[in-house]
Amino acid sequence: MSTPQVAPYGFWRSPITSDRIAGAVIRLGQVALDGGDVYWTELRPAEGGRTVLVRRSADGSVSDRTPAPFNVRTRVHEYGGGAYAVRDGRIVFAHDVDQRLYRQQGDAPPVPITPEGRYRYADLCLDPRRGRLICVREDHTAEGREPTTQLVSVDLDGKSVPAVLVFGADFYSSPRLSPDGAWLAWITWDHPRMPWDGTELWVARVQTDGRLGPAERVAGGPEESVLQPEWSPDGVLYFVSDRTGWWNLYRRGDAAPLVPMEAEFGVPHWIFGQSTYGFPGPERILCAFTRQGTWRLASLDVGTRALSLFDLPYSEIGSVRVAGEQAVFLAASPTAPPSVVALDLRSGRHEVLRQATTVEEELRPYLSVPRAIEFPTEGGLTAHAFYYPPSNPDFAAPEGELPPLLVKSHGGPTSATSSALSLSVQYWTSRGFALLDVNYGGSTGYGRAYRERLKGRWGIVDVDDCVNGAQYVAEQGLADRERMAISGGSAGGFTTLAALAFRDVFRAGASHYGVSDLEALARDTHKFEARYLDSLVGPYPERRDLYQERAPVHAADRISVPVLFLQGAEDRVVPPSQTEVMVDALRARGIPTGYLLFDGEQHGFRRADNIRRALDAELFFYAILLLKSGLRF
Repeated sequence: MSTPQVAPYGFWRSPITSDRIAGAVIRLGQVALDGGDVYWTELRPAEGGRTVLVRRSADGSVSDRTPAPFNVRTRVHEYGGGAYAVRDGRIVFAHDVDQRLYRQQGDAPPVPITPEGRYRYADLCLDPRRGRLICVREDHTAEGREPTTQLVSVDLDGKSVPAVLVFGADFYSSPRLSPDGAWLAWITWDHPRMPWDGTELWVARVQTDGRLGPAERVAGGPEESVLQPEWSPDGVLYFVSDRTGWWNLYRRGDAAPLVPMEAEFGVPHWIFGQSTYGFPGPERILCAFTRQGTWRLASLDVGTRALSLFDLPYSEIGSVRVAGEQAVFLAASPTAPPSVVALDLRSGRHEVLRQATTVEEELRPYLSVPRAIEFPTEGGLTAHAFYYPPSNPDFAAPEGELPPLLVKSHGGPTSATSSALSLSVQYWTSRGFALLDVNYGGSTGYGRAYRERLKGRWGIVDVDDCVNGAQYVAEQGLADRERMAISGGSAGGFTTLAALAFRDVFRAGASHYGVSDLEALARDTHKFEARYLDSLVGPYPERRDLYQERAPVHAADRISVPVLFLQGAEDRVVPPSQTEVMVDALRARGIPTGYLLFDGEQHGFRRADNIRRALDAELFFYAILLLKSGLRF
C-alpha cells in the first residue's frame, strides 16, 4: 500500500465525484408484493428525474413496467407518495404530467381512467370485487380557494366519473379495505393540526352499492397521532398510535399497546403509502421500529406478545410488505446503500434485489462510517446526531490540523436524518470534511416529547442544537471550530439561515430551497402545510411578532459570512421569491452570495445535471473555509 499523500483537509481528491452521484444514483421508493412478483419505484436523475415502476418477476427477471415518458408520481400534499397499486398484474398509477390515474395490464399501453381536470390522486387501495379503487383525491378546481380533499371511488375501467365516499374533513389518508371487502378504515385530521399532532381513525361498513354506511371513530384525537391502519388476514384492525408518547402498535379494542416500548413503530406522515408492518398470518406481525436512530425488524407473536428480532445488517428499514412467509422492504446501513431487500421469514435469509447505487470494492476504503452521538444542549437536555470523520486512504492531513466541519440540518422539520449510506455525504468526507448530521429537538424517532421540543420554538431549539452539536464536536477535538459551515434543505435551509443570522459560529452556509420569510410561508404555502407554523411558531397573524422576530429575511443585516442559495424555479413549497429577497438583501451589503436557480426543478432536485451542479457549487463556495491553507476565495 502506498504512503498517503499529505494534504490539507478539504483538498483531498476523491473518486466519489458529482458525476458519479448524479449519474449512477437512483432513489428507491414504495415497494409492493403481487403474488411472487415484487414492485418498486425508481426515481432516475439520468432520465430527467422520471420515476419508473419496476417489477422483479418470480423467475428473477427485472423489467420496467411503466414506459417513457410516463412518470409515476402524485403531487397530493405536494410531497406525494402512494402513487401506484398493483394486483394480479394490473397496475394503476398516477402520471406526474397530468395527475390523472392510468390503468396498465401486461404489455398494453397505459390507459387513463380518470377525467382531465385539476384533480390529484394518492394512496390507491384496490377493490377488485367491485372493479374499482378507493383513494385520496385533492380537488383544485375552485379557483383562488384552498383545494378540498375527499376519499373517492374510481372505476377501474374509467367508464364513470369518480364518486365521493367521504368528505368534510381537511385531510384524509390511508383508505384500507378489510380482506373480505366489507369494511373500510381511514385516517382524517383537520387544520391546524399536522398528522403527527393529532389524527382520527374511522371505520365504516361498505354497503352493497359501494357506498359507506355510518362511520365509527376507533382511535385518535387532538393530542393522539394515529398512523397506518392495516387489517390482519382474519379481519382484525391494527394501527400505530403515540398515546403513550411513543408510536407503538395497537389492536382495535385494546387500550394498551401490543408491546409497550420506548421505540417508534411509525414514521411521520409526510408522504402517502408508507408502511412499517405487515402480516405473515393472523397472529403474527412483521414490524420495523427505531430506537436511538437505529431501525430493527422483528416478528411479533400477537398471542404471547413476544418480539423476536431478525439479525440483519441494516440500520434503516421501511416500506415493509408481507405475503405469507415472504417479506420485502427498503433497507440501508452506513456501508450499504438504500436497497430493495427480500426476506424469507422461515429461514431468515435475505436477498438484495436492487440497490440505489453500486459501491465497488475499491470505493469502500473511502467510506466514512458514522457514529451516533449525544451532546448537551439548552435547558440541561440532550440532543442527537451522527458524526462522520474524514476518510480517504490516499491522503493524510498535516500533523496537528483539524478538519473543517459541515453541519447538516435536515428538512421537515418534523422528520429525521438517516445513517444510510449516502454518496452525497461521502462526497464531503472523502475530501477531508468532517460532517455532523443533526437530529435536533423536534426530530422524529425519539418519542413525542422530543418531537414536541420544537412546538412554538422553531428557529430556536433547532438552531441551538445545531450550534451546540458543532461546538461539542470541536471540544472533542474532532473539528476545527474556526472552519465550520452549515447546510440544509427546505426547513433545514431555514435552520441554516437562522443559525447564520442569530449565532456567530459558522463561517459559511448553504440554503437548499430554504425558508427565509415565515410570514410568506404562512400566507402562500400549499394546503398541507398551511397551518404547520401554528404549532412551530404560533398562530398567524395573531403572533406576527414572532414570525418577524425569527425570520432570517428580517435579520439579513446580521449575516456577515458567505451564503449560497440553491433553488428550484417551480418550487410551490418555498417559491423562488422567498430566496430572491434574501439574495438581494445580502448582495446589497456586499456579502459574498451565490444564487443558482434550476429550471424545471420543484422542491428538491431530481435531474442529474442539477444535482451535479449543486454539489460542485457548494464545494467551491466552502473554499473560503480553507483560507488558512492558502486557497483564495
